[in-house]
Amino acid sequence: MCGIVGYVGSQVASDRPLDVVLEGLRRLEYRGYDSAGVALVSPEGTLATAKKAGKLANLVEELDLRPLPVSTAAIGHTRWATHGGPTDVNAHPHVAGKLAVIHNGIVENFASLKAGLEADGVRFTSETDTEVAAQLIARAYETTGDLTSAMASVARTLHGTFTLLAVHEDAPDVVVGARHDSPLVVGIGDGENFLGSDVAAFISHTREALELGQDQVVTITPTAVTVTDFDGQPAQARRYTVDWDAAAAEKGGFASFMDKEIHDQPHAVADTLLGRTDAHGRLVLDEIRIDESVLRSVDKIVVVACGTAAYAGHVAKYAIEHWCRIPVEVELAHEFRYRDPVVNERTLVVAVSQSGETMDTLMAVRHAREQGAKVLALVNTHGSTIPREADAVLYTHAGPEIAVASTKAFLAQITAAYLLGLYLAQLRGNKYADEVAEILSELRAMPDKIQRVLDRADRVRETARSMVDTKSVLFLGRHVGFPVAMEGALKLKELAYIHAEGFAAGELKHGPIALVEEGQAVFVVVPSPRGRDSLHSKVVSNIQEIRARGARTLVIAEDGDEDVLPYADEVFYVPQAPTLLAPLLSVVPLQVFACELATAKGLDVDQPRNLAKSVTVE
Repeated sequence: MCGIVGYVGSQVASDRPLDVVLEGLRRLEYRGYDSAGVALVSPEGTLATAKKAGKLANLVEELDLRPLPVSTAAIGHTRWATHGGPTDVNAHPHVAGKLAVIHNGIVENFASLKAGLEADGVRFTSETDTEVAAQLIARAYETTGDLTSAMASVARTLHGTFTLLAVHEDAPDVVVGARHDSPLVVGIGDGENFLGSDVAAFISHTREALELGQDQVVTITPTAVTVTDFDGQPAQARRYTVDWDAAAAEKGGFASFMDKEIHDQPHAVADTLLGRTDAHGRLVLDEIRIDESVLRSVDKIVVVACGTAAYAGHVAKYAIEHWCRIPVEVELAHEFRYRDPVVNERTLVVAVSQSGETMDTLMAVRHAREQGAKVLALVNTHGSTIPREADAVLYTHAGPEIAVASTKAFLAQITAAYLLGLYLAQLRGNKYADEVAEILSELRAMPDKIQRVLDRADRVRETARSMVDTKSVLFLGRHVGFPVAMEGALKLKELAYIHAEGFAAGELKHGPIALVEEGQAVFVVVPSPRGRDSLHSKVVSNIQEIRARGARTLVIAEDGDEDVLPYADEVFYVPQAPTLLAPLLSVVPLQVFACELATAKGLDVDQPRNLAKSVTVE
């Protein structure tokens, strides 16, 4: 949940370590923005720190008023508060003697460790678990005289989830990190090296990276990177090249990252489809390393995910069951392992996560594998933990998603899930080759259709601005429109901080219609009249029912659908598409609406209150 950056460079002290770290923190501020801080070390053996509660801008202002000395190594942190409120004192780094530490995650046994330290006379200044880790590493360093050994010995004693970075006055050309169930990647430079909780931290300086494994310690100097396990034994880390550049993580002229990412969606879908077929047009998913015979024997699929990713899983359920005739369950990852789920060696568990670090989903992956199930990770971030622990991976190619509220990752996840469903249908013989090819052709047409939705979104924005004082919005949908309705409601809750709920339209008369009163805004996602006509007519009847009770009806319908016009206060048309592919279009006006309404309220759409991009603690 926190942004972490580390840098070590030339033996000649300069402003570069601080500049690199601040730039990295700016790119990672979406991960945590309750407070920010830096620690620098210089060849003269000086440790200097600065930290401030609030946004990164507060720290920058503090540094302008009270500049820090030049340095050779630096670490930096943006915090999403867990232990202790977002105050200057609780902000990272935490200092113990000559040592400074930053931390992402939660040390679950910190209370007992802290009690032991207090019994030995240590006095704490903050409420954080991180200060406990700092004191322990400082003590271990007094014994070993080596920062890497000190980090490893302390890491063995910590329970929970953590990434730790440390610098020490006695080692001005060293930064040491350790990870357990929390992300940390290495950037390989020329005469300098980097650490970050995401490659975005150093992407403007290098695209060469190392993905660290579980329970590893990394030591970077200007000319070397050394990786060991927590027992001090040499360990391997896979080197790879990041396939996007710094410009992909910038706003590109848009007012917010979210606005940019909404407009990135045609490319995100197109790139996720790219290179997935062979010369004969057959689907080839090279990342799926599960034996074909195993996939043919699968008799149940369980999608585990949280939040927006879970709604992508609900869309996938309709498509995969229709194409493959395999029952699909969609489970919230944080509930999965606590309810004794029925999975076995014939179950395929699909773990969906943009970051690949979602802790609830990672724990579900581990539990599923313990029960003998095969696990396929559907993620966006290369080098992340979930695909490394899964049996196979299907990467989306959405590029970096910086805004906390997910948009383009949602469409990319749906697209990748469609590819998985078609691949299984092809493999198991549920679909002939020409049927798969036809659906793939329809999928390839979707990016242009998404662009058309964006090109005609001005009316959506105008409507959103007119509703700036709205206190509640309801969302209705049927079939694949139901998860779209839930996602639309989630976006509005996340961004505008108003009551919003998504319902299955068929449930309307079973309770939710009691919420409808004069002026109540209701979005209705209408299925195509060219599909299941009975569903279309039923949803049109729903619109009539809520309109008769005073609702303001905001309708998303397919081009040419005039049946909705007599009952809609506003109609936002989207291009025609096959029923199962329609969510790629119908969700876009809901994203635009939420973004515009929150912007009109003067809210920060990139960093909604109380939320962080990657939930790396349970």
